[in-house]
Amino acid sequence: MIEEFNLLPLDDKEFAAEIIKKQLIEAKRDAIAKRVKEVQANLKKGIVKRGTVKELYKDLESD
Repeated sequence: MIEEFNLLPLDDKEFAAEIIKKQLIEAKRDAIAKRVKEVQANLKKGIVKRGTVKELYKDLESD
């Protein structure tokens, strides 16, 4: 596959790179959306701790 890519003209390489870049952005967006759904579900279940960094750190120290 890499060998075939290297045979492409520069314009085609740039086009392919742009498509790959957009697909990576979309994949990251999908991963973030999935994580948001997980966090929202955990919030509803009450298994997520909220607070300032100081409060959360203090909570960790008390465990």
